[in-house]
Amino acid sequence: MPAEVLSLRIVAVTMGILSLAALQAAGNDGYILNIYGNANLDGAIDEKDIEFLQNVIDGNIKATYLSDANVDGAIDRNDIERIIEIINGTEPEITVIDGVNVSVTIKKPVGRIIVEYLDNAQIVQMMGKTSKIVGVENSITKMEELFPEMSKLASVGPMTKDPDYEKILSLNPDLLLVFDEKMTSEKTKKLPGVSVLFAGFPFSDLMNADTSSYADGIRKIGYILDERETAEEYLDWYLDKIERLKMKTSRLDENQRPRVLFGSYPRADSKTFRTYSKIDVLAQEVSLAGGNNIAEDLSEFNVSFGDLRGNPLLYRIDLDSEWVIKQDPDYILLHYPYITYGGEIIPDLPNGYTIDDPSGLKIARENFMSRPEYANLKAVKSGNVYIFSGDLRNELTRGLIGSVYLSKILHPDIFPDLDPEAVHDEYLKNFLDLDYSLDEHGVFVYPPIVKGPGALAGVPDRYYDLVVEDAVPGSR
Repeated sequence: MPAEVLSLRIVAVTMGILSLAALQAAGNDGYILNIYGNANLDGAIDEKDIEFLQNVIDGNIKATYLSDANVDGAIDRNDIERIIEIINGTEPEITVIDGVNVSVTIKKPVGRIIVEYLDNAQIVQMMGKTSKIVGVENSITKMEELFPEMSKLASVGPMTKDPDYEKILSLNPDLLLVFDEKMTSEKTKKLPGVSVLFAGFPFSDLMNADTSSYADGIRKIGYILDERETAEEYLDWYLDKIERLKMKTSRLDENQRPRVLFGSYPRADSKTFRTYSKIDVLAQEVSLAGGNNIAEDLSEFNVSFGDLRGNPLLYRIDLDSEWVIKQDPDYILLHYPYITYGGEIIPDLPNGYTIDDPSGLKIARENFMSRPEYANLKAVKSGNVYIFSGDLRNELTRGLIGSVYLSKILHPDIFPDLDPEAVHDEYLKNFLDLDYSLDEHGVFVYPPIVKGPGALAGVPDRYYDLVVEDAVPGSR
C-alpha cells in the first residue's frame, strides 16, 4: 500500500479507539514475528501495527517489546513512520531478534553478503539473491553440484574455530549469515560494521513448525532481503508437507510405532553411540515419521532450546553401547556429513549432493552390521540399519526431506503413495531453481527405497542391481 494511503489510515485511527480485545486477538495463533515494528506481536508487519502503535501513543494500551520500530528508546510517531517504511520496503535499516534472542540491526538495502554452510547459502539462493553474495564459508566451495555459482566465489575459509577476519573484512560485506550460534558474539566483535545474524534455522522444531524459530528465521530473511512473498511461498509448501506427515503418524497407536535409535555413525573402536536430544532435527524426524526414540525417557533428552544458551553442546547425548544393546531398537539410523561445516571431507562416508556412487555407504553399513557386539540386535538381524546423508540434516529444509524418507521406511503401509524423491525434487527445482536429477545424482539414504523395477529413491537409479539386495522388503 502506498505511503500516502497509510498516512490517511493513521489519521483515521486517531479519530477512534480500537478494541483492546481485537488488538490482542491479532497474535493469538502463538507465532510472533520477531522484528521491531511488529508492535501487536502477530506474524507480520502491517496496518494493524500502525493502529496498535497509535493507541500506544494515545495512552490507550501499553507498548510491547517490539513497539519501538526504529529502536531509539522512545515510542512516538517516528516509529509509525518506520513501520510504514517497512511495509513499503523503503526502510533504511531493520532490527530483528536473532535465533538466540539478540537484537541485530541490518542496514538496507543489503548489497553484499557472506554465507556459512548449506542452510544460509540455500536461503539466499532461494530468495534469488545469489548475485549479492561476495564470499562463502569453505564448505560451499566444495559443493558445485548444489551451488553452481556460489561455489566459484571467494572462500573466507573455515568459520568454525579461527575465522580469517581480515579476509572477511576485505570483502566489505554488509551481512554475515552464520550457521553456528556459538561464535556469533565473537564474530560481531571482530567484524565492525558488519551485521552478523544467526537466523535460527537449526531450531526447526518439526512438531511445532509453524511457531518455530526456524519459520521465524525464514520470514526475517524475507524482510531483510525484500522477498517476503518468496519466504511465505516456501513456508506454505514446507508446513503443508509437515502437516501431511503429522496427519497420518499422529494417529498411530503406541504399539504401531517402532523403537528407533538415530545417531552419528560410530567409529570402529567406539564403545558409545552419539544420539541427540529432542531439540535436534534427527530426534524430531523420528517423532514426525511415527517412531519412538529409545532415548526419549532419558533426562538429557528433554532439554529446551533455551538451555543451549548456557551449554551450546547440550543437544548431544553419548550412549553406552551396552545400554543400546539392552534397549534393542527395531531400527538403527546412522548419520554423518561428508562435507562438514568448515569444509572437512569425511572420506569413509561419501554421501550427499556431490556423490553419485553408493558403494561407500554400502561398505560402511556392512562394517557396522558385522561388528560382533551388535550381531543379535533386532535392527541388525532384520536389516533395518540405514545411513542418512548429513546434507539432509544441515540443508535449509532442516529435517523435512529426511522425515519424508524416514516415514516411507518406517510406515510404507500408511504412506503407499508417498514418493520421497518427488518431494525432494520439488524443493530443488521449485525453490532452489536447480537442474539436478535425483535419478542420476546424489546419495542420501542407504539402503535406498525401491520404487519399482529399476527405480530407487535415495541413490541414483543406475545402481539398482548393486543395492537392491540390501533394500528392506517393507520399503518396497
